[in-house]
Amino acid sequence: MIASLAMTRAWHGRVARSIGRILLALLAAGFGLASPLFARSPAGKSATPIAIRASPQAPTITYRKVFKSSYPEFVEIKLNESGRGTFDLRQLNEEASPQPFEVNASLAARIFGLAAKLHNFQGVDLDVHRRIANLGEKTLRYDKGAETHEVKFNYTLDDSAGQLMAIFEGLARQATDLSDLERTMRYDRLGVNDVLQQIEQDYNNKQFPEPERMLPALDQLAADDKFIDIARQRARTLAGKIRSSR
Repeated sequence: MIASLAMTRAWHGRVARSIGRILLALLAAGFGLASPLFARSPAGKSATPIAIRASPQAPTITYRKVFKSSYPEFVEIKLNESGRGTFDLRQLNEEASPQPFEVNASLAARIFGLAAKLHNFQGVDLDVHRRIANLGEKTLRYDKGAETHEVKFNYTLDDSAGQLMAIFEGLARQATDLSDLERTMRYDRLGVNDVLQQIEQDYNNKQFPEPERMLPALDQLAADDKFIDIARQRARTLAGKIRSSR
């Protein structure tokens, strides 16, 4: 469990992903990616995070984790009740680059339901207050108009907080894996199979809150003969598993 929360990656993986995110952000701003991680924007304007268009009175929940020497070192996901928001996954020395993000209505309802059990983080103490390893500082925050509540912790035994953390950590892993797959499909076709192996492992470990978000990219890969047969077959098999489990 601790290894899953840390999300450590090799140094060369950090560099490749950092370059990939920069390229994807540039493409999103200039050409409007078809990826579900990005929203199309008017010509000549940069992509605008979906959450900015929400009503200022609409409640939002933010999960933030700061964990130096991990990958990514900074995770921040913001969602409103409709399931729209932004995510920002990066190293601490990189500039903030929140990207549009969306989850389905049932998952958004579950997130806000768990937050309600924690009184929307008002006056709660979630940390175990024991001497344990540093697992990264987590923050859960609730905003609605002028109302703001947040709680910080390193590790918690609270069941509702643990479920919330697992959901957000899963969304971060899901977004990272999908971004890696889209990047390699565009720029590194020989690396696609390695990324698929990681995605398959994460799926088998039930780390994706919404594995169906992977289907468009997997289907595209499986149908494109520019990729090696082993990668196409792996994508086809994984897409079949995801569909059969829905």
